[in-house]
Amino acid sequence: MASNVGPAFAYTVVYCKDVAKSVAFYAKAFGYSVRRLDENRKWGELESGATTIAFTPMHQHETDDITGQVQTLQSRGDRQPIELCFDYTDIDAAYKRAIENGAAAVSEPEEKKWGQKVGYVRDPDGNVVRMGSHVRS
Repeated sequence: MASNVGPAFAYTVVYCKDVAKSVAFYAKAFGYSVRRLDENRKWGELESGATTIAFTPMHQHETDDITGQVQTLQSRGDRQPIELCFDYTDIDAAYKRAIENGAAAVSEPEEKKWGQKVGYVRDPDGNVVRMGSHVRS
């Protein structure tokens, strides 16, 4: 018998060098509240609505030995095959806050032809963060 229970998108996990630093950075730079930071500093979570943004070390048993090593960027010109996207009502203020709190500028916010204003930054681990306004129809 088929189940009517569909999956819920529960977590986005960011692999990082230092969980405590990354959690603090995302809280300050992007305005999230810290939900949890384990004593052992191997797991952290931010309050971000229905889907949790979580942080865990790049190298640990679960990744290195079971699912495969996390690949790190070889240069600042490289990027991960995924980006985090955060929506803001005031993208210019959000972008400025991120830069003032340690994000590396990639591209200042600009209007896109699809009706969204978008800017890009990198976190301390080199992950691309897309900061955008809500898409207008």
